[in-house]
Amino acid sequence: MNRPESLAALAPPAWSQAGKPHPHESARLHVLGEATYTDDIPELHGTLHAALGLSQKAHAKLRAVDLDAVRQAHGVVAVYTARDIPGFNDCGPIIHDDPILADGLVQYVGQPIFIVVADTHDNARRAARLAQVDYEELPAILTPQQAKQAQSLVLPPMRLARGDFQRAYAQAPHRLKGALHVGGQEQFYLEGQISYAVPREDRTMHVWCSTQHPSEMQHVIAHALGLHSHHVTVECRRMGGGFGGKESQSALWAAAAAISAARLGRPVKLRADRDDDMLVTGKRHCFHYEYEIGYDDDGRIAAARVEMVSRAGFSADLSGPVATRAVCHFDNAYYLSDVDILALCGKTHTQSNTAFRGFGGPQGAIAIEYVIDEIARNLGKDALDVRRINFYGRGAAEGRNLTPYGQKVVDNVIHELVAQLETDSGYRERRAATRRFNASSPVLKKGMAVTPVKFGISFNLPHLNQAGALVHVYVDGSVLVNHGGTEMGQGINTKVAQVVAHELGLDLSRVRATATDTSKVANTSATAASTGADLNGKAAQDAARRIRERLAAFAAQLYQVAPEEVRFADNHVHAGGSAEPFPSLVRRAYNARVQLWSDGFYATPGLSWDASTMTGSPFYYFAYGAAVAEVVVDTLTGEWKLLRADVLYDAGKSLNPAIDIGQVEGGFIQGMGWLTSEELWWNAAGRLMTHAPSTYKIPAVSDCPSAFHVRLFENSNVADSIHRSKAVGEPPLLLPFSVFFAIRDAIAAVGDYRHNPPLQAPATPEAILDAVDAVRAAAT
Repeated sequence: MNRPESLAALAPPAWSQAGKPHPHESARLHVLGEATYTDDIPELHGTLHAALGLSQKAHAKLRAVDLDAVRQAHGVVAVYTARDIPGFNDCGPIIHDDPILADGLVQYVGQPIFIVVADTHDNARRAARLAQVDYEELPAILTPQQAKQAQSLVLPPMRLARGDFQRAYAQAPHRLKGALHVGGQEQFYLEGQISYAVPREDRTMHVWCSTQHPSEMQHVIAHALGLHSHHVTVECRRMGGGFGGKESQSALWAAAAAISAARLGRPVKLRADRDDDMLVTGKRHCFHYEYEIGYDDDGRIAAARVEMVSRAGFSADLSGPVATRAVCHFDNAYYLSDVDILALCGKTHTQSNTAFRGFGGPQGAIAIEYVIDEIARNLGKDALDVRRINFYGRGAAEGRNLTPYGQKVVDNVIHELVAQLETDSGYRERRAATRRFNASSPVLKKGMAVTPVKFGISFNLPHLNQAGALVHVYVDGSVLVNHGGTEMGQGINTKVAQVVAHELGLDLSRVRATATDTSKVANTSATAASTGADLNGKAAQDAARRIRERLAAFAAQLYQVAPEEVRFADNHVHAGGSAEPFPSLVRRAYNARVQLWSDGFYATPGLSWDASTMTGSPFYYFAYGAAVAEVVVDTLTGEWKLLRADVLYDAGKSLNPAIDIGQVEGGFIQGMGWLTSEELWWNAAGRLMTHAPSTYKIPAVSDCPSAFHVRLFENSNVADSIHRSKAVGEPPLLLPFSVFFAIRDAIAAVGDYRHNPPLQAPATPEAILDAVDAVRAAAT
């Protein structure tokens, strides 16, 4: 991959819609309350409503399930159990170990046992609570540590090793060992899980579903009904948030609604209450780490070993790919010569954890950041200096550009990016000011930290890196695009429409994107792994290019010029010194029987991955970023506040700077919540007690810093991505590592920076006070 000679050379022309800060295509509808979500679709006559009956035990055999009271409840039409499923009782995305309805055994509190269908949503929910279930309780494993001790795993262990860790560790001038626990996170999408299933003729089924993966929903529903995929259509116009929680786990809700609709021959809607949603669905995996590190007097890491154990939950779900990405991101932005990484996916009797923005990348990278933070404090150095000395090299000549899994880093801009952020944020001066403040403030302590991000973009499974699109040009010159990506607020439809508008030389208002629909673009990958705009933008570009080439050939005949001399710009077709309005040429082309629609396809080139050795080149490119955070901590109460955040993010040649900056801001605050306020807590019986906003605390607007400076780094992707842009979905979630380590820096001030605070994540007030107490004890 060759870097373009200059950014100016890639600048789009003035008329182009690509690279401009257009508002989200549904922004006006959002503000007016006119955007149609699944629950807003007008209900057909005869629509019924479903609810799920949930397990009240973490691990137990079902001796008896008495549903008589449920069937007799007011408004109930039908009740279904596992035996009523006509096809396969499974909704696992990879391994078939995840039943739609429990059959004889329950493995977490909240696991669905039966479906109740009633005339109203409330009647269904009330009836679901009337079941009498006789349980034979079994021992339950609830934590990653317990799973490791019991060797309870949902998948075989994964190991990636390079060099000779033992030798390098033994020869290192300094060594450290430690442990870290980082909690999980609820996706907390504003729109909960919902599916609306409508039976059609000849056993077919149309399902409107809030999902990031319509094709996966199609497969699960077809298998559950004993049908083929062509019997099932899944449609999603938009989601009210997804964050990974609707990649695989929307399948249970879609299947339950479809099973009920098929059995009754009537439309059935299944909409989860927030409490039920949180009790049933999986979250971000929590991780427990144990590490050994060798390093020199400058802080350069010579040897690194880490064992990371995740709480997978009761089934595999996506835990394997999550663990793989965690392993591949342990290095973050740092070159590690001798490394040994072991990942275990612990089977616990809790919700089956799943995808969440970052998909294991944040959990892998935070471990090495924690290590570097400790090294810096042990050596009495600024952590930024230790980070910088460990960065990947700038080129092959330095010999420090090969990842532990064997991929060359050829697009490294982390040195320049961090240097720019350091200067623009005034980091050194402000850090000195916090030290002066802390010297005279016995209770309130300020802290600062700078953390970098290097995040690989692509699915680790190469075959998932493909996409399709359809583009229609109508005779009035308007354009319709359909693609395999799903809109969850991130702006993929806006970006894809911009790409098509650019390709045809049109204003954005001339192009509209429609609902994702498995009957239009088949066999789509999930909108995940930050690949949505990359894959679907390229596919839509391919489709639009084919139409443009046909129109150019037609115009060349009309104006007696070569096809390559025909230009599409400013809503006109320019040829032979004439500028014909686009709609006029389209009408003439139609009359001449020129095809005005096309499909498009894209497959990411150059990817490889060997799961047996955990080596290859799984990523098309890397996205980079860095953030500076300044916090103040009350050491008496454990309360803290983010005073200022400075963020610089590498979006390449941004397709839409307004949307991309919004994604960086949102990802930063969401990641901050994961590491500070969002605590998932299960009681000793395995019941999730934080299952509503009353007990589970996501960041609010008051948690945002009053000084929040977000900028895009001026760069161009060395990879041939869509308009040389870079992904912006997941990488920003790692930027608030800076907040966590700024809090840790503030706590260290209690002991005059001589001791490493044993701060765990999330850094709740209780966790902060525990760390403060530990530092005070060590200092005495």
